[in-house]
Amino acid sequence: MPTTPPLEPPVADAAPTSAVLTKYDRQHLITYSRLLDAEQQGADWREVAKIVLHLDPANDEDRARRAWESHLARARWIRETGLYDLQHEGPPL
Repeated sequence: MPTTPPLEPPVADAAPTSAVLTKYDRQHLITYSRLLDAEQQGADWREVAKIVLHLDPANDEDRARRAWESHLARARWIRETGLYDLQHEGPPL
């Protein structure tokens, strides 16, 4: 029986850059969706990093910024390319 990933799994310092969806990507689909929503709403990256990624820019701004940038880039990639993979493969791992 497949397990359901947690709603807010911990994030890595950088999102994957693989040309295919990874297990990490599947576990973070909600995170990616929230990042895209925040971008569409024009939210400040610092607020998004703190709320969505659980990284406080006040503690480590460079790390929080890099994590936000890489996860947002991955979210865009999934929206533009990786979604096809999700629609044409079996159930999530």
